[in-house]
Amino acid sequence: MHNNRDFWAALDKLADNSEIVIDRPKGTAHPKYPDFIYRVDYGYLKDTSSMDGAGIDVWVGSGEKKIDAIMCIVDLLKRDSEIKILIGCTEEEKQIIYQTHNKTEYMKGILIRR
Repeated sequence: MHNNRDFWAALDKLADNSEIVIDRPKGTAHPKYPDFIYRVDYGYLKDTSSMDGAGIDVWVGSGEKKIDAIMCIVDLLKRDSEIKILIGCTEEEKQIIYQTHNKTEYMKGILIRR
């Protein structure tokens, strides 16, 4: 389990040394899918990169601003996978995020708690 500690410590270091940019605040619509409304703040870590070439995605909740989980996502339409870091998410917010990533047949995700 030592590796688990190292993984979370590496995520902490990455987040601590990155600016969090919230480009899709809670209550706003998705730019491509206007019927989808974000129920938790969504953004990315500036100056990082993920599988899609953009910054590493983050969900930022209303709790203490610490990394408390990740979502591992498989997107069958994009034919890719990536992780999304959850920062300060309450249990209710975690469930919202989990449901968001498992709503359609094309995207599936698992929630991994710290």
